[in-house]
Order: sequence, then structure tokens, then C-alpha cells
Amino acid sequence: MMVERERDEGEAMAVNRPRQEGEGAEAAAAPAPGPAGTGEKVEGQRDDGERDDGEERKEKSEEEDEAEEKKDKVELEEWSEIRLAIAELSPISRRGGKLCTSPPTLPFLGLSHLLLQLLDKIGPTMAVLRLDVQRNIERLQELYLQDPSKYSTLTAMVEKEADDGTVRKADSCARAILWLTRSMDFTVALLQRLEKEEEEEEEEEGSDQQSLAQLVEDAYKVSLKPWHGWISSAACKIALKLIPERAIFVGWLMGENQSYSLLKVEIEKLVQLLQPFLDDIHAMLAKFKLDRLKST
Repeated sequence: MMVERERDEGEAMAVNRPRQEGEGAEAAAAPAPGPAGTGEKVEGQRDDGERDDGEERKEKSEEEDEAEEKKDKVELEEWSEIRLAIAELSPISRRGGKLCTSPPTLPFLGLSHLLLQLLDKIGPTMAVLRLDVQRNIERLQELYLQDPSKYSTLTAMVEKEADDGTVRKADSCARAILWLTRSMDFTVALLQRLEKEEEEEEEEEGSDQQSLAQLVEDAYKVSLKPWHGWISSAACKIALKLIPERAIFVGWLMGENQSYSLLKVEIEKLVQLLQPFLDDIHAMLAKFKLDRLKST
């Protein structure tokens, strides 16, 4: 009985005894006991410096995304207007001599925007033509956005205006389609002459080189001039005097990291795809007797 009492008093003194300096720090530094009191690491605990697998995966994913963005940016910079036009036309290329559907609206608008970029490269001399192209694009976009499914083809747009009796009005979408198509005829004629001229120079070294102004004038005569009145023709004649040098224009067409031999191949491919597309649009316009309309 006396022994138990002395033991109880000793335990009470130990509990109430002030903690010695350093004793708390040693306790805090001691590793947490494992499940069986063995000192093993509990599940979920990490040693200092140990990295979580999720963090490593996240950082790796971010690095891969950044590398992919840089790659896409480089590829986009290397895409010239001609290559982009080929990409627009390839899905609707002829099969068995006919287009899969009536001339679609969206690829036509995409090509029209690329035409604007081409005119920008020729320079401010094409400002009048560029303004007409821009207005015609906006007119078609406005009607298309009213009902994209209904106006998914150019034929549907012309039919709508034919039913309304507005198809021949100066601000009609039918006229916008007509003049955008003729502007693309001009583009085809210019690219064909440019490619042919460069090929002849390679075969005959030292031959006289036609200037870009001469090539543009020749292309204008066979595509737009027959449909222009004297006012439009006079404006284009003045513009021809301010066209840049041909070598500069060819450099712009090639874009980044592209050789002229590749540019020639792409011009030929674009003409092969674009010309049948334009022929079908002209044929559609002829059915509505719109193919002979002229400007002032």
C-alpha cells in the first residue's frame, strides 16, 4: 500500500515538473510514429524535397503545350496566301467533272478575304478595287449571317434576290458575287502570267523581264476591263503607274522559308483548283442572266 502511494506521488511530480530547455524541440523533431509505432512514414506524408507526381505531370503538360504553340506559330508564318487558298479549295475540288454541291458560300468568302491580302501586296494602287472587294464581302456576309443554313450556297443567295426582284440592283448580293468572281478571274490571270514569265526567264537567260505593272495590265485587260466603264478603266490605268517591282511582289507571295520552285508548283495547283470553281459560279450566274452586267 505504501509502495503504490509513493509511485503515484512520483508520477504526479513528473507531470507537474517544468519542461527542461530543449526538451520540446527534441519532441517536435522526432518523426511521427508509424501505424505500429515503428517510425515508418504514414501514407500521404512527403519527405522534404520530394515532388508530387501530379505537380511533375502538370509542369510537363505546360511545357508540351508551349512547344506546340511555338510549332503552330512557325507553321502559320510559313503559310502564304496561295497555300491558304489551296486549303480552302481542296475539300470542294471537282469529282467526275462536277462540284459536289452548288458553289458554297463560306469557301468563296474565304477566298475573297485572301484576294484582299493579295491586293494589299500589290500596293495602294489597288485601293479602288480593294474597296469594292471589301464592300462586296461585307454584303455577302450580312446576308449569310441572317440564316447560315439557308444561305450556305451562292445559288441560294441569288435565288432569294431573284424572287424578291432585287437581283439586278446595284447593291444586290448577286452583283457582289459577280464582281468578286471577276476579281478572282483577274487573280488567276495575273498568277498565270507571273508563273509563265518566270519559267521563260529560266529557259532564256538574259531575256527582257516584263515588269509587274505590265503583267497586271495584261491580266486586267482579259478579266476586268471588258466589264468596266470608262470611269473604272481610267482609275485602273492611273493605278498601274504605282505598282511595286516584280521581285518584291514575288518575295511577298513566297512567304517565309519558301523557294520559288515551290511557289511555281503551288500557283499551278491553285489555278487547277480555282478555275473550275469560278467556271461553275459563272455558269450559275448565266442561268440568271447576270453574267453580262457592266459597271459604269
